[in-house]
Amino acid sequence: MEGTPWANYVGLLDSLRDGSAVPDGMVRSAFLLAEAGDELVGRVSIRFELNEHLAYEGGHIGYGVRPAFRRRGYATEILLESVTLARAEGVERLLLVCDNDNVASARVIERCGGALESVVIPQEGGTPFRHYWIG
Repeated sequence: MEGTPWANYVGLLDSLRDGSAVPDGMVRSAFLLAEAGDELVGRVSIRFELNEHLAYEGGHIGYGVRPAFRRRGYATEILLESVTLARAEGVERLLLVCDNDNVASARVIERCGGALESVVIPQEGGTPFRHYWIG
């Protein structure tokens, strides 16, 4: 998406959300921002289906909270709202993935009902990551 004009990028996000034009390698999804007052707190990507890559290392939901807003409950709220939205779009069982050493993210996922399925060792090396299921 680098180099894509802003209007085109927003159009892509709209088409991914409604499923009207999903490019090869991508899935129907929503990209949302989290705000508190007039401050940007974080973001979330909610994938309403999984392709091979997402089923292995991406999952249904990917979220992030800006460092200045961490440890205040925002990640938990973002994930809870994302689960609600995914379920409203027909996804009942959700895969979430986090690095094995990301204790904060693992706690958020577990707090939101995530059950650890496995710890995956990447085929090409790198940091192991956890597969959790909600639902």
